[in-house]
Amino acid sequence: MIRAVNVTHHYGIRPILKNINLEIQTGEVVVVVGPNGMGKTTLLGVLAGALWPHTGYVEIDGVRRRESIEGERALRKKIVYLPDHTWLPKNRTGREFILAVGRLYGVDELRLFDHADRLLRLFDLNEQGDQPIYSYSAGQLKKISLCSALITEAPYLLLDEPFSGGLDPSGIMALKKVLQRLAARDDVTIVMTTPVPELVEELADRIAIVCNGELAAFDSVAGLRKLTGTDGPLADVLQRLLNPETLANIEFYFARDSQGGSK
Repeated sequence: MIRAVNVTHHYGIRPILKNINLEIQTGEVVVVVGPNGMGKTTLLGVLAGALWPHTGYVEIDGVRRRESIEGERALRKKIVYLPDHTWLPKNRTGREFILAVGRLYGVDELRLFDHADRLLRLFDLNEQGDQPIYSYSAGQLKKISLCSALITEAPYLLLDEPFSGGLDPSGIMALKKVLQRLAARDDVTIVMTTPVPELVEELADRIAIVCNGELAAFDSVAGLRKLTGTDGPLADVLQRLLNPETLANIEFYFARDSQGGSK
């Protein structure tokens, strides 16, 4: 499992994460949601080991991150972290890049070649895959980034805004189907962020709500509905937990409009 224990992190100005405690079971899909700038990306970076918390620690499969060189090296072979904005070698082709990433994770060569072909076809990159990455559009850059994460076959996927970055409808559908297939397994754990409630409801076993640097709630969709007393769309449930004033402002706007207050 993934455990975050009393995790606090800041960038020298104000706390971004404040005493975060959570446990993610092996095989779960957890979606982290919250307002912009409230710590979602920082939390993912800390879980991934890209950032080191100022207090507290992260533990994966019983191994504490950065406690030893051997332990950290072993963990990094099992974890793939995909930031929202991924660095890419612009003068290499997409195929060269994802094959190189697969080799870093020790994927068998024949399996690697086959998986690369299937990923490029899945994301409509058959032709573009053998062109230099600098020639890619924004959406194609996002797709090759996703390919680089999926080709690792890592059991822990930490994905920051995987559905953003200009993905077209076919790319969104392809990624959703892949994640659903992985979610059906009991040996793959996925932690991701996305602002789209429909995707959250389709994919998440549990939702972690981060607001003002704190873990405001961590439950299933059904649990969050019960907590808020809301049977409506998940978007309304999340708004009640994150920005209750937004719903009040909407109701006020339409109430005033029906009374002629906007005239």
